Amino acid sequence: MSDVSISMVATIAVTFFVAGIVKGVTGMGLPTVAMAVLGSLISPLAAATLLIVPSFVTNAWQLFAGPSFSSILRRLWPMMLAIIAGTVLGSSFMASGDTVLTTAALGYALALYSLYTLFARQLSVPMKIERWMSPFIGAATGLITGVTGVFTLPAVPYLQALGLLKDDLIQALGLSFTISTIALAAGIGAQGAFQLDRMTLSVLAVIPSLAGMWAGQIIRDRIGAVAFRRGFLVLLFLLGAEMAIRPLF
Repeated sequence: MSDVSISMVATIAVTFFVAGIVKGVTGMGLPTVAMAVLGSLISPLAAATLLIVPSFVTNAWQLFAGPSFSSILRRLWPMMLAIIAGTVLGSSFMASGDTVLTTAALGYALALYSLYTLFARQLSVPMKIERWMSPFIGAATGLITGVTGVFTLPAVPYLQALGLLKDDLIQALGLSFTISTIALAAGIGAQGAFQLDRMTLSVLAVIPSLAGMWAGQIIRDRIGAVAFRRGFLVLLFLLGAEMAIRPLF
């Protein structure tokens, strides 16, 4: 870590604190915010390596805090297997070293996610098509995760469309994000691109992440979560759009 400046350490800490706040208020968004900010400053591969430990800790906490782990896993295991396969395959692009491609892809993913979340209507997936649709959604999510380090598309809107109860939805999101984190770490490792010198920082990033989640839960009780969420999505879109068009200049 000798090449990491004090200013970069401070930036990483602030980024994960803010990302934790977003997760504390909205129940999701820590990997998305972390990749959005850090991916604009360092390579997406380096940002994804920093993301591994805090993402795993916060999402595993979200997963096992829920009431229905076994039933959720029985229902969604085909999607989870497809996420693993897609992520391991997609991670070869992130590990290729083409930061222009991966940064632009990350920008498009962030912009698309923010626009969809802002304007799309709630979808509904009938039970009769869930069996074959879940692996497709999982594979698509895995490929996007492997290329960009963002776990949200299309998994989040799909899980929201399954009509799960609130606690089950939160647990299902925790399962998806936890599996995605493990698969991303495995995919990067399989490519021989794991930046082990960043893992100490990744472990330390757990502290501001959890502090941010605690602060976010307090904020959620004091301000409107809807207004906070909209402002966050607008900022996320602007950042993603800048990253997407950066290679053109």
